[in-house]
Amino acid sequence: MFLRPLAFALASALLIQPTVHAQDKPVTALDKQVAEPFQGKKIFQMTPQEVDQYLAYLHVNVPDLRQRLALVARKNIGQPYKLNLLGEFPFELHDNLPMYSLTHSDCLVFAEHTYAMALSRSWEEFFWTLQRIRYKDGLIGVATRNHYTEVDWNINNAWLLKDVSAGFGADKVASYDIVVDRAKFLREQHRKETSLPVQTSREAYVRADKVNAMLDQLRDGDFVNVVSDKDGFQSITHVGLVVIDANGKRNFLNSAEPQVREESFDTFIARTNERTRTSKQAKPRRLLGFKFLRLRDDIVIPGAVSLPRPGK
Repeated sequence: MFLRPLAFALASALLIQPTVHAQDKPVTALDKQVAEPFQGKKIFQMTPQEVDQYLAYLHVNVPDLRQRLALVARKNIGQPYKLNLLGEFPFELHDNLPMYSLTHSDCLVFAEHTYAMALSRSWEEFFWTLQRIRYKDGLIGVATRNHYTEVDWNINNAWLLKDVSAGFGADKVASYDIVVDRAKFLREQHRKETSLPVQTSREAYVRADKVNAMLDQLRDGDFVNVVSDKDGFQSITHVGLVVIDANGKRNFLNSAEPQVREESFDTFIARTNERTRTSKQAKPRRLLGFKFLRLRDDIVIPGAVSLPRPGK
């Protein structure tokens, strides 16, 4: 994947909370006509203006957030995969990667865009919410981007999701320790000097061979972290979302080469293990299991930190 999470407009909307909307109105015949052109169109085929209309329509017609998440996620099935997709351009100049993408995704971009769209009623609100999810306290910059899933993304988005991995029973759960040196990463990968301290964390996950025993406890929109081992180093290497199909089966909806797909956890595990088996690497990456984060029922999007004047 990974985890280089990566503009439509850089306006004051980045620095304020989304506006409070009036009470939703019943859907009129005109509203239905507005939505009609999008029923056969995927989100990755839409323009920002069409996304704006689609989000407004969806928010009124699908009031349940988990259902909206599943609909938005499935509306991007088939979206082409592209690794290392987003950056901070033109807000920062360390690379030329943009701050959003509709046409392509990697695994994290797909998850972030899906959550941001499901939480939003307009393009402007989506773009603001996306940056609030991608950056610590919504403060845009490569140093504040949520690079590390375990200790950045999951922690800084605790207002949205809660890690429930440790609660599925001692017979199903294992753990690993991770050491994160953000200062080294930023210096080597982005030529950015910081004084960020080294951090250690112990992370719980559900073992891959035990995941089927607890899948029925998962809900639409839960966040999935795939835990892997490479040469003795354990970390999250892929992410996606839980969706429930018409038969009540919990599936894994994720962006991976070549495109976004919905698949069973058994299929994902088999595909990943086969890739490990046929890898030509001396020490290929090996699947260990999954972390699961539960979508909160009481979501309140926090305000973003105001951006300081550069050079001050």
